Amino acid sequence: MAFHRVYVRGRLLFILLIILMLAVCKLPVLAEPQLTEDEQVNQILEKSLSIVEIDKEIARIQTEKQKVMDEMSVTDKNIVQREQDIKEKREEAGKVLRAYYMGEREILLRAILSFNSLHELFAMLDYVDIIFTKDRNTLDSYTNEYMSLKEEYTKLGSRKTELEEIENRLQTQRNRVAQLEQQIDGELAGRSDADRLRLLMEELTNYWESAGLQEVELYFGAISKAMNKLPNWLEDNKQYLEINGFNYTIRIPEDALNTFLREQDKRFNDFSFRFEDGKVTASGKHDNIDIAVTGHYTVEEEPKNGIVFHVDELLFNGFALPDTTRKTLEEKFDLGFYPGDLITFIQAKSVEMKDKELIVNLKMKL
Repeated sequence: MAFHRVYVRGRLLFILLIILMLAVCKLPVLAEPQLTEDEQVNQILEKSLSIVEIDKEIARIQTEKQKVMDEMSVTDKNIVQREQDIKEKREEAGKVLRAYYMGEREILLRAILSFNSLHELFAMLDYVDIIFTKDRNTLDSYTNEYMSLKEEYTKLGSRKTELEEIENRLQTQRNRVAQLEQQIDGELAGRSDADRLRLLMEELTNYWESAGLQEVELYFGAISKAMNKLPNWLEDNKQYLEINGFNYTIRIPEDALNTFLREQDKRFNDFSFRFEDGKVTASGKHDNIDIAVTGHYTVEEEPKNGIVFHVDELLFNGFALPDTTRKTLEEKFDLGFYPGDLITFIQAKSVEMKDKELIVNLKMKL
């Protein structure tokens, strides 16, 4: 009986296990959350805007490529000319060296020793000096032409390497555009409103290029000008500068920075900065254009010690611009802060954003 109970219990457990496995198999697989209709449309529009901006980067790279190719062409011509020049100089230098090797110049020395008067000696010395100077100039000219040729070859090698890097960047951006176009075509396929979306894409592009980009650049330009005046403002507001022995700390509350910016440009009445953990966010709205910039600061030594701003995200009316646009703005506008303009003998050591403050730690230059 005991064996029978164990057997029955084992079969029941086995059947329950089978039922549980079947139930698990029938559970729906957790899928990624589906985008809403508005989110899908916004995604398509954002990709179309990215294509426009990356196309600009492609055009810029192509211009850079053409410039390098033109420089390579000039270098090639210089090399041909240098090779011709050095051929002529080599022959002249060879004649001079053979003259010394074959002892032809010893005749001059014997002539100097066979003078009959001081007048003949001085005349002979002048003559020998002219010959030796000409020989030296010939050899120096050959050496200079040779060094110049080596320099042109080095320059050409550098340009070739630069051109290869440009080609790689160009291909990368072209691949990005092709991929985005493919994604958009796939997302538009089968949609009844595809034509309407294409019209929206065109309108968004036109609005960005006619008004949006200009507004973004106006803000970036205003920030750049204001940051140039920040050292003088700190000089007049020493409550934000702490001195502890040889260590200095600048603490700028976000409210104080916003007040400073609004004193510099009325545009910042609609724009504000926020300091969060490790991030700086600047956002505002003007003439139906909503702009939001998120970035961070780093300490950089070259070309000048300072606190440099990097754009991590740029939103135009909620649409994220690609990294190419952010990089272009970084290169065009300097949003950094240079403590050395405040106190010449200090330099930035670290920077952080926390508790609604921008904190810059400084040290004395050794």
